[in-house]
Amino acid sequence: MNRDGITPDGILQLGFGFWASKVLLSATEIGLFTELAKGPRSLEEISATLSLHPRGARDFLDALVALGVLVRQDGRYANSPAADLYLDRNKEGYVGGLLEMANARLYPFWGNLTEALRTGAPQNESKGGGEDPFKAIYGTPELLKGFLKGMTGVSLPVAAIVAERFGWRDYRSFADIGCAQGGLTAYVAGRHPHLSAIGFDLPQVRPVFEEYVKEKGLQDRVRFEGGSFFTDPLPRADVLVMGHILHDWDLEQKRMLLAKAHEALPVGGALVVYDALIDDDRKTNAFGLLMSLNMLIETPGGFDYSGADCQGWMRDAGFRYTSVEMLTASHGMVVGVK
Repeated sequence: MNRDGITPDGILQLGFGFWASKVLLSATEIGLFTELAKGPRSLEEISATLSLHPRGARDFLDALVALGVLVRQDGRYANSPAADLYLDRNKEGYVGGLLEMANARLYPFWGNLTEALRTGAPQNESKGGGEDPFKAIYGTPELLKGFLKGMTGVSLPVAAIVAERFGWRDYRSFADIGCAQGGLTAYVAGRHPHLSAIGFDLPQVRPVFEEYVKEKGLQDRVRFEGGSFFTDPLPRADVLVMGHILHDWDLEQKRMLLAKAHEALPVGGALVVYDALIDDDRKTNAFGLLMSLNMLIETPGGFDYSGADCQGWMRDAGFRYTSVEMLTASHGMVVGVK
């Protein structure tokens, strides 16, 4: 049935969107993009190298072409520019660590979204009294290193914009709260040589952070400070940055973290928050809304929020001036000045 040119194609494509997602996740899992970063390969070469069965290999690779992450010319496959930049395990911008985590963990957990919507309870490893997965990650050095590297890959594109858009010239120091490997910390410090920087995270992160900073040659201006932003004071600096931090926590915890940031800053100091900001009308940024549902799956109380939401919380915490700026189609920056 077709009424006034309306077809079900969009609905069906959305409903079967998990097909495309799993093709990308499996390609990342088997290291396809890293292999193709060495140069174009034929179907036969890829199948032999990655142990692909001939029944599905051609459709698999051509699906990735149709999805825009591979290109094919004269029967040989190569990475698209974006895949080459972000899906090669040997490049700094690699975001595949998070995709590998999504494949191994989030993909099956999202199968329980209906239950999460009805119960409000996480659907990950902690379900039914199981172990908090992040305790396991932070308790295992190799898992932690991979996780933190993945966070760097997903944060660097946004960090590069924050480094250009925020008025760093007006300040002398900053602290990256929940710094992970130090992607934003090092990038901003590298772009602005007048700044000194602190990476603040749990003590287990120190060796990974310090190794990364040393690779960048920034150890004279960038140092690590270990602690928990729940139980310890935040570092003193002219600017505090919270990137992909607030959405992990419930409203009371969000407010507490903003209040601690306000307390730690000097008068005139600034707090920079960036996340997948939901648009104020809650109509267009599907990624931000889906990320918020992911917080439902993964956390006891976390949720994503709009720029207006964050501005209101900042004003309640005592910040005298706030502003919002979208950085990408999905991510935005909220700034509060004390």
